[in-house]
Amino acid sequence: MTEKRIVVVTGASRGIGYEAALALGRAGWHVVAVARTQGGLEELDDAIRDAGGSASLVPLDLADPARIDEVGAALNQRFGRIDALLGNAGLLGGLAPVGHIDPKKWDQAFAVNVTANYRLIRSLDPLLRQSPAGRCLFLSSAAAWKGAPFWGLYAASKAALNALVMAYAEEVRNFGIAVNLLNPGPLRTRMRAQAMPGEDPDTLATPADLAPHIVSILEASDGRTGALYDYPTLSWMKLQPPQ
Repeated sequence: MTEKRIVVVTGASRGIGYEAALALGRAGWHVVAVARTQGGLEELDDAIRDAGGSASLVPLDLADPARIDEVGAALNQRFGRIDALLGNAGLLGGLAPVGHIDPKKWDQAFAVNVTANYRLIRSLDPLLRQSPAGRCLFLSSAAAWKGAPFWGLYAASKAALNALVMAYAEEVRNFGIAVNLLNPGPLRTRMRAQAMPGEDPDTLATPADLAPHIVSILEASDGRTGALYDYPTLSWMKLQPPQ
């Protein structure tokens, strides 16, 4: 069993997931990198090892829930715990009026953006409870509350994820597990380019700019939980109305 803290990162083969995994590896975490693309995972592994870190590679399509359960069982057998989960993987699903959303794209987006994260929580919760300071961070989006036209599919999936994560945060609050959301805002990613093809990418921050903030949140010792970190404003916010 490794003495390093262990973090599971989904969507680790490119973009935010890649840069976050690399930064976590540099910071001394053992990174369990999950993605569909074997080649991207191998490039990440090389980069982490060049930085003096360590990683385990898990080629996995998150749309296959049975495989997610297998990952949890394998991590339990190998490590007996995990210390953090970064739920980064997501699909845009395309932009369209609500009445014209393709049912197949709807199912695909919800499978990755919502159901996969539920299955990850279900599979990894027992391992997080074995950590002295478990941490979870899931990528949200301002689309979830802005009500922008044509963004209905992505917005609905992220709103559902927000509700799921906030409920989980309250359920494990007394078990030393801190669970939060992250709004990355507009970054220079492939998904952003798909959504905004006319935008100048040089005007945007990069996933590498965001990565240190992710490391800081997952390493936080203050135990903040049930909140959202808004990267564009570098501030924390609560999603629930005041009591």
